[in-house]
Parts: sequence; C-alpha cells; structure tokens
Amino acid sequence: MENIGLLKPESIIFDGDQISLEISVGDGCTAALTTQASTKVYKSVDSKCSEQFLEARVGRNALLAVIPDPVTCFSTAKYSQMQLFRVHSDSNLVIVDWVTSGRHESGERWEFDLYKSTNHIYLDGDQPLFLDSVLLDKRSGTSIAELMQEYQVMAMVIISGPKLKDLQCQLQEEVKQMMSRHLRSPNTNRSHHALGMVVRIVAVTTESVYMFLRHHLTALKPFLGASPYCQAGR
Repeated sequence: MENIGLLKPESIIFDGDQISLEISVGDGCTAALTTQASTKVYKSVDSKCSEQFLEARVGRNALLAVIPDPVTCFSTAKYSQMQLFRVHSDSNLVIVDWVTSGRHESGERWEFDLYKSTNHIYLDGDQPLFLDSVLLDKRSGTSIAELMQEYQVMAMVIISGPKLKDLQCQLQEEVKQMMSRHLRSPNTNRSHHALGMVVRIVAVTTESVYMFLRHHLTALKPFLGASPYCQAGR
C-alpha cells in the first residue's frame, strides 16, 4: 500500500486568489491532504472573492483523508471553496470541513463578508451520493454573528467506505450518547446508500473541535501512520 502526504505550506489566501488542485488516488493507495496551520483568508479588496477548487478521484479499495486545519476568514474577507469527490462503492473517504469565527484574539467575530463551502460526492462517475453547501453571507439580512450566536466554530465530518465501518459505528454511538445528555437528537446522517455518515458540529472554542477530531480520528493511524491533529490546537 502506498502512502502519500500532501501539505499546503503557507495556508494563506489573499483576496482574489484562485487555487485549483486535482488529486487522483490509485487503487489500493492511501493519501492524506493536510495543512500546517489554519488557512487564513485575508480581507477582500475591491469586492474580490478568493476561490479554491479541489477535485479528487479515489480508486477502488483506496483511502483519501482530507483533514485540514480550519479556515479563518479575516474581517471583510470573501471566500468560496468547492470540493468534488468521485468514488467507487469500495472507496474510502474522510473529509473534515470547518471554519472559525475569525481572528478572535483581535476582536473579530464572524466579521467576514462571505463564506461558502460546497462538497459534492459522486459514486461511480456521475451518481450523486452527497451534495452539500454551506453559505454564510453578510448580505442575507441577518448578520452572521447574530446567526451563529455564541458559537465560534462550525464543522462537518464525512466518513465513508468499508474500511471505515468500525469508525463510523463508534463515532455514531458516541455522538448519540453525548447528545442524549443534552436532551437533543444527534445530527448524524447516514446516506440512503448506507456508504457513510455525516456529523455536523458547532462549538464555542476551536480547541474543543480539535479534541473531538483527535479523539475520534485516531482510528486512522493504522492507515496514515500517524493520528490526525495529534499536534494541532495545542
């Protein structure tokens, strides 16, 4: 089995940047896409929107883990990302997609103008398996800060594939137990193809999400050679 690590060294996006990345994970191979720190999106100048596009193909019995640090948009920033994944029924996929409220230490709290994140997963070429888009838009009428209330982080975790069934079951059960203590139904969704699960998270601190990810994604260590986020957020 071949293991590939991909790093984005700078993790900085300036206004108007357009970044495109294509990944192909061969049959039986393993790849991880990570960052060295949170992706910082600088403020928008002349209403320019920064854009990032990722297209990935995951081969049969292959594993792709997209496990970045969160996106942090500065005040007035505009950022849109699109992630497109093409998988087979025996492909394995982990996606962590998350955003913080901004430079909290500088007093910025959901002060960016636009954040949009789209994730599409297609099975065997063109069969829609998961279609999702998150939009936080200052022009919506309700301020983003008012919409998010006390929360400082929003995250989504997608896990699919036969190699990750044990992780899916463990995570779903633990989330159910955690949410039952708060008298709320857990937001863990299983696709109608029963190939994976989705967990959505809102939290008041970035560290609490890092702790959640470290705890649950340590099961990926046998595949990746290291536990995701083992040094992050500390």
